[in-house]
Amino acid sequence: MQLANELITLAAAEIPGAEPTEIPGLAEPVAKLFGYGLWLLVLAGAGGAGFGVYKLAIADKSRHGGGSEPFKWMGAGVATILLAGSLITILNGIAG
Repeated sequence: MQLANELITLAAAEIPGAEPTEIPGLAEPVAKLFGYGLWLLVLAGAGGAGFGVYKLAIADKSRHGGGSEPFKWMGAGVATILLAGSLITILNGIAG
């Protein structure tokens, strides 16, 4: 249990600061929730891609195993990261 807590602490130190930039014309609570929501999408995408790698590692490598499922997880995770990252970039460009 102590190792798990230490790993979580180390992982939290590596996450970039998720300070959302205020978007003109939006109420402050909405802007904050939207900004934090996009950062959570990036983390969820990373988790999905990691889960896909895990499923690929433990998958049945014979001809009878459904080998496409791990790639679906990895592809969805990467697509989520790209979409949320581009939205963060666009919104930061708008907020200036």
